[in-house]
Amino acid sequence: MNFASDNTGPVHPKIMAALAEANEGYAMPYGADDHTAAAVADIRATFEAPDAAVFLVSLGTAANSLILATLADPWSAVFCHPQAHIQEDECNAPEFFSGGAKLILVDGPDAKMTPDALDAAIRNEETRGVHGPQRGPVSLTQATEKGTVYTVAEIKALCDVAHAHGLAVHMDGARFANAVATLGCTAAEMTWKAGVDAVTFGGTKNGLMAVEAAIFFDPKPAWEFELRRKRGAHLFSKHRFLAAQMQGYLAGDLWLDMAAAANARTAQLARGLKQIDGVNLDFEPAANIIFAHWSRARHAKALAAGASYYVMRGDPMVGDPDEMLPARLVTDWSASEASVDQFLDILRGA
Repeated sequence: MNFASDNTGPVHPKIMAALAEANEGYAMPYGADDHTAAAVADIRATFEAPDAAVFLVSLGTAANSLILATLADPWSAVFCHPQAHIQEDECNAPEFFSGGAKLILVDGPDAKMTPDALDAAIRNEETRGVHGPQRGPVSLTQATEKGTVYTVAEIKALCDVAHAHGLAVHMDGARFANAVATLGCTAAEMTWKAGVDAVTFGGTKNGLMAVEAAIFFDPKPAWEFELRRKRGAHLFSKHRFLAAQMQGYLAGDLWLDMAAAANARTAQLARGLKQIDGVNLDFEPAANIIFAHWSRARHAKALAAGASYYVMRGDPMVGDPDEMLPARLVTDWSASEASVDQFLDILRGA
């Protein structure tokens, strides 16, 4: 009953096998190896983007921050939702790696920006001349930090606004696969065909050990990104072990299979929670994350029984047993139907 995070789950056995295979013999370092060449080709094929510039790093924060630093000047504004991962969970890394670019927060329901709000926020900048930030890239989190998903039409509408102002669009796709599995679209349809200029294609939250791909559909910024990756200490020497993970991830659409499995367990969990009196869902989950409220007594019972998830506020063991406390639950590819059923049974019996 581990629903703390998809980061807590195991690495898929096929990925471990790919790493073991890559460990045989010698290979050139820093990405000059056959595994990297093959992984880049696989990513380009998956995104239907033969000219895309593709780079591997080990962390989503690194990919997001280095991409945004490449797209933004130090005096730029980066437009994102208040609940974007780059705003909530990256310890000012985008600002640091960009040399000072400022995050401008663009609100909207369900953790998603709206085109009108984005347009208004963009128009509000470059109004103070040298005294204010200059307009810079837009960053979308897909799937969002609240488990919701931008539709392809919503992505296109936001990209149209950004491009009308001459701005690039970055997609933070730490849970990219979960969003694709939800929408039933292709990687290309959710990115460059909708107007996205660069994407962080995540794998660590979806059954990999540690690898994310930074993809620029227009390869012009490639050299700058390479320099920033090296200067930022994110160019791996034994690069083949990043590439091998990505090869295994894309082989036979394993990335989609794992995402679909994680999404299915969240859907099962959501169905069950909705049937329990006194449990309230905060958002309609579209991927593999649920935010909900239930009583402190129920939290205490579930945690005592061995369930693992985040109680977002308050001590579940101390206080009024009837007080409603918020929870976040995330499923990964390895979560079982039985574990979800066990958890739901505990909540029903509390």
